[in-house]
Amino acid sequence: MNKIIAIQGAEGSNHHKVARDFYGKTIKLKECMSFDILVDSLLDKSADLGVMALENTIAGSIIPNYALIDKYNLHIIDEEYLNIHHHLMALKGQNINDIKEVWSHPMALLQCKEFFKNHPHIKLVEDVDTAEVAKRIAKENLRSIAAIAPKIAADIFGLQVLEDDIQTIKDNSTRFVIVQTTEPKNGVYQINKASLKFQLDHKRGSLATILNVLSDCKMNLTKIQSLPVIETPWKYSFFVDITFDDYKDYQKAESIIKIMAQEFKILGTYKNGRK
Repeated sequence: MNKIIAIQGAEGSNHHKVARDFYGKTIKLKECMSFDILVDSLLDKSADLGVMALENTIAGSIIPNYALIDKYNLHIIDEEYLNIHHHLMALKGQNINDIKEVWSHPMALLQCKEFFKNHPHIKLVEDVDTAEVAKRIAKENLRSIAAIAPKIAADIFGLQVLEDDIQTIKDNSTRFVIVQTTEPKNGVYQINKASLKFQLDHKRGSLATILNVLSDCKMNLTKIQSLPVIETPWKYSFFVDITFDDYKDYQKAESIIKIMAQEFKILGTYKNGRK
C-alpha cells in the first residue's frame, strides 16, 4: 500500500516534486496549507510522511520548522537539495503580451522582480501558493492571468510555459527533509549525516568546547542554528548538522556530547543529500 505523503502547499509545488523524487509519481498526496497542519496530519496519522523545507540559499533558515521538528519529536529520515526554478505559465494559446496579471506567492514575486521590470503592463498580485494558482487558472479557465510556479505544475495542469527561469538569482536552492513520527531503521552503511539538538549553559567557551569535540571526532559541521529557549532568558537550543565518513566516529561524538550538553536529542541520522 502506498504511503500518504503530506506536503506544505498544493499539488505541483516544489514540496510535491521532492515527494515524487523520493516515492514516485503514484504517491498519495495530502495537501497542507501550513507546516503546522502538515505536522498535525502526521500526529493524527492521516499521513505517514511529511516533506518540509528547512533552509534556502537566499532566504536562510526556516526557523519555525526546526522548532516544530523538535517540539513534536519528529524524525528526519532523508533530505534533498532542490534547485529552485521559477517559470511563468498560463493557459495555452497565449503569449506574454496577452498577460495582464501574474498571481503568485510573495516570495516568488520578489525573486522574479527584475524580470517583470521589462514587462510593466503586467500587474503583480500576491497569492497564497504558487502551484495552487496554477491549478486555479486551469480549473477556472482564467485567461490573461499567469502563475509563477515549478514546471511540474505546468505538466500536471496542462498549462503552457511562457518563460523559463525568470528568477533573478539563478543559483537558488532549498533543502527539504522527509520527516515521520517514528524512529527510522536506517542501516549504518546508509548513514553519513546527523541532525542534533542540545542546550548549553550561558558561559564562556561552552559552545567552543562542543565544536572542538566534533572536530576531534572528525565531524564536518555543515549547519548550526540557535533558537532561544522559551521562558528561559539567555538560554539557547542549538541545532547542528554534521557529516562524517565513518559511523564509528559519529558514535564517539554522540556519546561525548550526550555527557557534556543538556537536553540532547537526535533529530535524525540519514544519507547526505548533497551530491
